[in-house]
Amino acid sequence: MKRHILFLIISFTINLCAQESSKAEDLKYLEDQFYLGITYNLVLNKPDGVTQGNFSYGLMGGFIKDFPLNKRRNFGFGVGLGYAYNNYYTNLFVDKTENGLEYTVLDSEVSYKRNKLDTHVIEIPIELRWRTSTPSDYKFWRVYAGMKLGYVVGSRSKFVSDSAKISFNNTDVRNFRYGIMLNFGYSTVNVHAYYALSNLFNDNISTVEGESIEFRPLRIGIIFYIL
Repeated sequence: MKRHILFLIISFTINLCAQESSKAEDLKYLEDQFYLGITYNLVLNKPDGVTQGNFSYGLMGGFIKDFPLNKRRNFGFGVGLGYAYNNYYTNLFVDKTENGLEYTVLDSEVSYKRNKLDTHVIEIPIELRWRTSTPSDYKFWRVYAGMKLGYVVGSRSKFVSDSAKISFNNTDVRNFRYGIMLNFGYSTVNVHAYYALSNLFNDNISTVEGESIEFRPLRIGIIFYIL
C-alpha cells in the first residue's frame, strides 16, 4: 500500500512539474504564422482614357516569423517571405514592335475578350504587430502595419480577341517593388490593404499619345492567418 501511495505522490509531482514547465514554455509563445490571401486590385494614377475591366485580382501566400518586443508578447515585429500573383485588366493595349513596346489606349469601339498584365512576385512583408493574444487564446484582435518589399520574377502582357491572341513577357514592368500595408481583424479572417509606393512600370514609359504611365496598384482583400 505504501508503495502505491509513494508511486502516486511521485507521479503527481512529475505531472505537476511537467505542467509548470509547459506553462513556462507557453509564456514564451510566438505568433509565427502562415498566411493566405486574395485581393481586388485597383489601378491608381491611370492616364486619361484608361479604365479597368473584368475582375482584377491577386493571390498571395507565405510565412511570417514573429519577434515579440515586450513581456506580455502582445506587441512585436514580424518579417516574412512569400509569393504573390496579381493581374490587372485594363484597356491599355501593349504591342511588341521592332522599336520596343508600344502602349495604346483602346476606345470603346474596339472589341476584345481579355487585355491584362500578369505579375509574379517574391515578397518580403515587414510588420509592427499588435494583438490581444494570450498563451491559451488563439482567437484575438490584431492590427499589423508595415511595408512589403517585392521582386518581380515574371510579368506577361496578354491580349485576346476573336481574331488575334498576343502574349509576351513585358520587360517594362519594374522589378523591385515596395509599398505600405495594413492587416487588421479578429481570429483567422482579416482585412488586408496594400498601396504601392513604386510605379508598376519603369520610369519614362508612356503611351503613343505621349502620356506618362505611372500605375500605382491599390490592393484590398482578405488575409487568412494559420498558426
